Amino acid sequence: MEESIQKAAVLTEALPYIREFEGKTVVIKYGGAAMLDPALRSSTAEDIVLMKYVGMNPVVVHGGGPAINRTLNRLGVKSVFNAQGLRITDDATIEVVEMVLAGSVNKDIVRLINLAGGDAVGLCGKDGNLLHARRIETEDGSDIGHVGRVVHVRTKVIEVLCHAGMIPVIAPLATDPQGGTWNINADTAAGEIAAALQAEKLVFLTDTPGLLQDKDNPESLIHQLKSEDVERLKREGVIAGGMVPKIEACLKALDYGVRKTHIIDGRVSHSLLLEIFTKKGLGTLVSHGRAAG
Repeated sequence: MEESIQKAAVLTEALPYIREFEGKTVVIKYGGAAMLDPALRSSTAEDIVLMKYVGMNPVVVHGGGPAINRTLNRLGVKSVFNAQGLRITDDATIEVVEMVLAGSVNKDIVRLINLAGGDAVGLCGKDGNLLHARRIETEDGSDIGHVGRVVHVRTKVIEVLCHAGMIPVIAPLATDPQGGTWNINADTAAGEIAAALQAEKLVFLTDTPGLLQDKDNPESLIHQLKSEDVERLKREGVIAGGMVPKIEACLKALDYGVRKTHIIDGRVSHSLLLEIFTKKGLGTLVSHGRAAG
């Protein structure tokens, strides 16, 4: 009986959030351990399906760096990165990137969501002209090949799928007016898609508790990050490495009307449900303005 009462209490706590987010779009950047650990893969897929069943419109954007590296190594193609950590993507590499991201990785995520009871559809940014890009400009002016930045998001294909009860799962590849293929940073792609959709939320699943004041101290979590503090924290080295594109994507999304952006720990089972359907939530909330004090 006690267990049943606890379950009822959980449902009661979730009810206001279910009501608030009904019909709203949530963009989820899916990556890290949540993509690799079998138990987390299952729980994340279940979270996404539950979101759909209670009336939300989850849109999944995923990466796939480890899978790309494994495939390149198997084919004898060396992975090379520039000083900013961007993969140098020549003609041979972009073929592998497209094969892995839009193929095996994308379809595996679709499979997981469908097994959990959802109706997922796999896409990449080339489908329906969803993402248009041009060559990214590097700080040192070097040529890094088929690495692009998004210049336009055509949201129609996502909106049609969501309206039809489907869950879009998007690989971060883009096209251009000449039909070229561009590799897009998955964090950046998620932010651009959330901005174009004017989503209710943008949520990043990461392998940390959120943004940490001290990267070596999990207890130093910054629960709320204000946009006006971002540049200072970059100078101090608090926002660095892979956290930079996540924070920048959050700010871009906020600029275009996304109400809330979150960076949460994807290593926690059912982290999406904990963030969306509970009072406390978890991780770092990124918002406009300046933190008190």
